This record gives sequence, structure tokens and C-alpha cells, in this order.
Amino acid sequence: MSAENALSEEYLVQDEPYYAPVGDEVALFEAAYQHRLPLLLKGPTGCGKTRFMEYMAWRLRRPLVTVSCHDDLTASDLVGRYLVAGGETRWIDGPLARAVRHGAICYLDEIVEARKDTMVVIHPLADDRRQLPMEKRGELLSATAEFCLAVSYNPGYQSVLKDLKQSTRQRFVALDFDYPDADLETRIVARETGLDSSQAGLLVRFAGMTRNLRGSGLEEGASTRLLVHAGKLITAGIPARGACRAAIGQALTDDPEMIAAIDELGATLF
Repeated sequence: MSAENALSEEYLVQDEPYYAPVGDEVALFEAAYQHRLPLLLKGPTGCGKTRFMEYMAWRLRRPLVTVSCHDDLTASDLVGRYLVAGGETRWIDGPLARAVRHGAICYLDEIVEARKDTMVVIHPLADDRRQLPMEKRGELLSATAEFCLAVSYNPGYQSVLKDLKQSTRQRFVALDFDYPDADLETRIVARETGLDSSQAGLLVRFAGMTRNLRGSGLEEGASTRLLVHAGKLITAGIPARGACRAAIGQALTDDPEMIAAIDELGATLF
């Protein structure tokens, strides 16, 4: 099996992920992909950015290489490094290099969490050059036509020190994500959990209450992802208030008073 086929086998999204479009994000992604433009997904935690990427990879039939960025992620982690194996020194491509080399979609989730040297690496990939400098090998890797770079971040969560610089943002086509409207979110929660529409609707109303607390004790309100977690607990037989406390209240904060306040909100509905 060739390296390209092996990559496709490992990273290809085989089954269609469930994704309900909120606006024109699918058409915008496809247009950007056709013209080899990189994409920036902006939006709060748990609003569907990663699911959207899985859906688009399935729709375009391209392998999806996802990297969850963090404080210790270095340029070498993305590009690759020399490793000693069996008495021999071998170069091992990192996930970004594999995606560039084999025409995959590379999704860097929460890009601002990575170390600053990673930005230097992605800049030439995110403009007309579409090249990845591999300094340790003295190589300049050119992306295939099928390669796509996508990154995401949560603008409401990041501090000023971790915001994206203009020199980075202005390389990307930006897609703005948010939580769906109540009707669509209810359908999503029902579809993902097996709850009936009335129960799913109550969870969505509960989420709206917690989102109104943002900035008044909560950094974030309940995401669609957390609603799905709570719904799955309910379908497993956990009482609704207990499911909301475990999957939503305790997940959002460690402050006992805030947890109690969220629990009281749940008591008005369940």
C-alpha cells in the first residue's frame, strides 16, 4: 500500500457525519477549497466547528488530519523530526507535513493555544506560496492542489495575549460559527440523543438560560455539545435534573454557588 493510500485509509471520513447547516458555510467552504484558500473557523466551544470539518472532509472525499493545539505544541510537532529507530536515524513527517504531501485537509483546532513558532510555519502555507518550510531537512515542501488548511479558535475565550495577529488572520477566509437558533438546536439535540422534541426543547431553553449568565459568573454558557451529553444521560435513565447538573452545571464551573444557581434554573424546567 502506498503512503498516500495509507493516509487516506487512516484519515478518510467513511460515514456521513450528521451536520445541520446554519447558514451558507458549506458553500463558502467549497468555494474556498476550489480556489485553494485557507479557512478560519471562529466560534464558541461546542458549537459544531469540528463536526463541520468532518462533514466537509466527507463531502469532498479528502482525508482529514486534525491536530488539537496546546501550549506545548511546537513547529517540529507539526512538521516532523529525526528519530533514531533500529540504530538508524530516520525523518518522520509530522501531521501537517503528511497532509501537505498527500493532499489532505489539515485542521488545526484552537490554533492560538499553540506556541508562536507554529505561526511562522503556517504563514507560507496560508498565502499564494502554499509551501511548508522543513528547515531541518533543508526542504521546501509544496502543497498539492487537494491540500486545504483550516484553523479554528474561540474569539470570546481568548485573552489579548492569545489573540490572532492581523498578519495571521488576513491570510484566511473566515467562517463565523455560533449556536444554532432554538428550533434547529432542538432538532440537532433530538437527532443526536434520541430524545423527543419536547424534552430536547427543554434542554435548549435551559442552555439559553445558562448563556445569559455569561459574564455574570460564567465564562461560557452551555454548548450544543453539552446538551447532547445531558440528553444521552437522560436517555440512559438519569433524571433530567441530575443529567443537567453532571453534564452541564459541573462541566461549566467549579464555583459551588454558580453550580447551585444553574441547578435552580434547571428546577424551573425539569
